[in-house]
Amino acid sequence: MALGMDPATYPATYELRFDSGRSCLDLVATTHPVERLDSVDRLRAWLAGTGLVPDRTALPGLGPVWLVTFRELRGHIGQLVLAELEGRPADTQLARVNALAAAAPPAPLAVRHPDGSLVRTLSGNPGCAALVAAVARDAVDLLTDPAARALLRQCEGDNCPIVYLDTSRGRRRRWCSSEVCGNRERVARHRRRAALARA
Repeated sequence: MALGMDPATYPATYELRFDSGRSCLDLVATTHPVERLDSVDRLRAWLAGTGLVPDRTALPGLGPVWLVTFRELRGHIGQLVLAELEGRPADTQLARVNALAAAAPPAPLAVRHPDGSLVRTLSGNPGCAALVAAVARDAVDLLTDPAARALLRQCEGDNCPIVYLDTSRGRRRRWCSSEVCGNRERVARHRRRAALARA
């Protein structure tokens, strides 16, 4: 996290985001504008927020090694996705993502909740390799699906590196978030118009 930045003071920049359209892209978004996976607890919250694990799932062994492993995967996916958008190869990153995708991801199960509804759980407690494989497979699925890949967009916000799937009507989404980057652009436009009116 940036020096002096307290998450309680800057919640919008520090909160975890799940609005890119894919878990692999949500992982990449955890780098901007500050490091959001800065603790094991934040990684646990991210895993639950993406739906990779149901809330309060036991994660034996969850520790600093998991954090390093997910950050490494994030770097490979980020470079691979940008290379795809720019039309250039990223074979080293592709090989690493493929290798991480080879492990078996956790198997989901539907079980009865005490109220009678079906809820999702996992068969057994997933390890780091299984959860990393689930995210790596999501990246493989995304980049090998021509229809999904065609929806990849990079945010048009000033200095925003976030990539998302544009599933909007008419495919006209310009920003990773209308509330964050879109709002900044609207404020900047308003200031430019006000400056021109004063000139």
